Amino acid sequence: MKITRLETIWFDDQPNTIWLRIHTDDGLIGLGETFYVPRAISAMIHDVFASLLLGRNPLDIENHWNNMMGTVNFFGFGGSEMRAISAVDVALWDILGQHTGQPIYTLLGGRNRDRIMIYNTCVSHGPYQDFHRWREKEQTGELAVELLKSGIKAMKIWPFDQFGTSLGGPIGQRAGAEAVGPVTHFISKEQLKKGISYVEDIRNTVGDKMEIAIEGHARWNLPEATKIARALEPYDILWLEEIIPPDNPEAYARLKQDTKIPLCVSERLFTRFGFRAVVEQNAADIIMPDMAWTGGISETRKICALADTYYLPITSHDTIGPVALWSAAHLMLHIPNAMIMETVRAYYEGWYNDVMTEKIPISDGMLTLPEKPGLGTALRGDVLQRPDVHIEVSDISDTRKASRG
Repeated sequence: MKITRLETIWFDDQPNTIWLRIHTDDGLIGLGETFYVPRAISAMIHDVFASLLLGRNPLDIENHWNNMMGTVNFFGFGGSEMRAISAVDVALWDILGQHTGQPIYTLLGGRNRDRIMIYNTCVSHGPYQDFHRWREKEQTGELAVELLKSGIKAMKIWPFDQFGTSLGGPIGQRAGAEAVGPVTHFISKEQLKKGISYVEDIRNTVGDKMEIAIEGHARWNLPEATKIARALEPYDILWLEEIIPPDNPEAYARLKQDTKIPLCVSERLFTRFGFRAVVEQNAADIIMPDMAWTGGISETRKICALADTYYLPITSHDTIGPVALWSAAHLMLHIPNAMIMETVRAYYEGWYNDVMTEKIPISDGMLTLPEKPGLGTALRGDVLQRPDVHIEVSDISDTRKASRG
């Protein structure tokens, strides 16, 4: 079996999600995915990785990973390089599963569980306007009630981002309501109280029935992060996630010494080398890799094993796209130290189903997977016919890139 064609696909309505389809000479098509700057990802795949992959056996997954990593590491592997590797790796595992007739979780060594608890990240999309419910309408408690009725017993919000420094620069600088922004060096008592009020609303409405995770989006320095963590301590928080940038594990270790809140770190870290210092320096209680960014299934399973060596649990990161969710589910059903999976109901009940052939099975706050070969799902054919689609191709007969869109 040989790889004959690489096909990258994205469309304007979801401008950050990109899919990769790897075709083989026996008709199999493996599907991968990553997120952020699709044109850069596509360039990496077609301009760099095509020459390493076309004509090769797709089942040599570990060798392909090492070849790609060895190539880009010569220049620095972070960013688009590792995202592209992640998409390739997942697509190759999908091919292996289809070739053998087995789900990816079976190929990894089988399941440790047949279902796993999920939590809902309260993002808005389509009919589920969860972000606007809790942040703008301040209906956090009501949202918690609604989630509990559907069987979801854990939710994630980010109540302190709105007080972070914006990207506006020194003239007219304002609070940054978005997750993206520089580190902020002061939060007032009034702002801290306002951020806590969303958590209080949940506790006052549903008590301890709802687990609450707090996302920080790396917006705060160490002293302010400590202030936020201590203010949250009375509310029995599930975890405080990425409240400071993950670049300095020693800072997280200091924060961990100064709070009782469990710390979750961090989808922004790439490869096992990025996670090594966090684990070894006792800088986190919960490890959160993103398979679509940190190296695909091959690398994420190594990160999970590293965490398990230190008896640390794993939670997977979502908000990327449907393939990232499906591939993470295969790994989370397999690894022994899986804790809980991130999901976004606005996505898996919404646009994910517009692009995938299968709907991921989620019921009563639990996720499972069918016993289907490979990922168990594929990209719908009509995605390729969308008027806003962009497709780039590298073919074994002509490794020059052909494009449309």
